[in-house]
Amino acid sequence: MDNSGKEKEANALMAEAEKKMKSSQSFFGALFGGSSKLEEACDMLVRAANMYKMAKNWCGKMIVAFQHNKCIECLFLFFSDFKMQQFIFLIAAGNAFSQAAHLHLQMQSKHDAATNFIDAGNAFKKADPQEAINCLNRAIEIYTDMGRFTIAAKHHISIAEIYETELVDVDKAIAHYEQAADYYRGEESTSSANKCLLKVATYAAQLEQYQKAIEIYEQVGTHAMDSTLLKYSAKDHFFKAALCHFCVDHLNAKLAVQKYEEMFPAFSDSRECKLLKKLLDAWEEQNVDAYTDAVKEFDTISRLDQWLTTMLLRIKKTIQDEESDLR
Repeated sequence: MDNSGKEKEANALMAEAEKKMKSSQSFFGALFGGSSKLEEACDMLVRAANMYKMAKNWCGKMIVAFQHNKCIECLFLFFSDFKMQQFIFLIAAGNAFSQAAHLHLQMQSKHDAATNFIDAGNAFKKADPQEAINCLNRAIEIYTDMGRFTIAAKHHISIAEIYETELVDVDKAIAHYEQAADYYRGEESTSSANKCLLKVATYAAQLEQYQKAIEIYEQVGTHAMDSTLLKYSAKDHFFKAALCHFCVDHLNAKLAVQKYEEMFPAFSDSRECKLLKKLLDAWEEQNVDAYTDAVKEFDTISRLDQWLTTMLLRIKKTIQDEESDLR
């Protein structure tokens, strides 16, 4: 069955579900099996939603198959048309799942309603990110009412990821990672809570909220150094905390490195600690070349990611600014 066949079947199921819902609301319908009619309508809506998703997947396969076409203009028109169809099918699937969720709430089937809201959220993610968030929030409300905080935390992370990738709203992403961390901590899932907090620290540092980032990195680092399995990662957390200190003040960073060495002696032998000491020396000497060489040497063995590169460049700029002030 091609996508048009799936779409027709889905539309037919939606129409039949609509009839069932109207019938259940009539006086005689309510007397004779109104509840069963709503259950049947829910089943039809979910089947329709899955049909729309299948139609969307068929469009995706057609796009891949058509990319071998050498006519760029034809490919662009084809691609645009099919991408639009994918969006339409995703929105239709999301709407159908959402309708099913509301019917389940009407029937007091909270767990099924939450499941359908999650399905709706997943369908809406690429087509309508804000509506995806609305659906996921509805599911979270249900799960928290049921005391299912671990599941609620998982979906707060999903919302945070939508804010990260689709809506590019870092402040709201941070808020949802923090809420997820709170729920995980309440359920004593420290490892999961720390993963969320590290995301918060990453963004906080990027936003120059250094104290907030430092507190998180030190907290997670302290937890890691006391764990046999996580001990190796402690140096990374203390390294990042020290860089955040360095962005604020060179003396703060120096004192922080000393503190981390006392707390976690293994930190002294790490490449990260040795780099920090070279950077501190270069800063004190106001030697940009020495600073750059130390970073390059570190990068040849441990590749710098975007976050580390950003922090190191900010610190380097303070050396250059100091030099300018002296002239």
